[in-house]
Amino acid sequence: MSASHTSAPKSPAGAGPPVSILVAEDDSVTRRLITFKLEREGYKVGAFANGENLLAQATAHPPALIILDIMMPIQDGFSTLRRLKGTATLAAVPIMMLSGKNNEEDVVRCLNAGAADYMVKPFSPDELVVRVRKLLPP
Repeated sequence: MSASHTSAPKSPAGAGPPVSILVAEDDSVTRRLITFKLEREGYKVGAFANGENLLAQATAHPPALIILDIMMPIQDGFSTLRRLKGTATLAAVPIMMLSGKNNEEDVVRCLNAGAADYMVKPFSPDELVVRVRKLLPP
């Protein structure tokens, strides 16, 4: 599934302009869970099934934060991370990697490539929200 979903603009705690978060996750159930949880917290979420579609949206409309799955079709999370960090307008955007792979090599690879955080699936939706808040500017 490569369709995207974008929610109505909202703002966390009802203050200021909406905070935009883009998510690339090929598993539709996980993608919907992340979108639902972040929207309930007041974020504007754009969700995509692969890194290529996310990259196109991020280039057109840079978000405040990006969440990337590693194992995806078309363009995986590692490739997407490198391309995002190599794009001047996106290099400073914090990126959280999300993966079912819990090994030191992948964590170190992502962090060395510029990821701000690495979260292992399955994950707690509440923990995801806390990590998102920590990555966003106050």
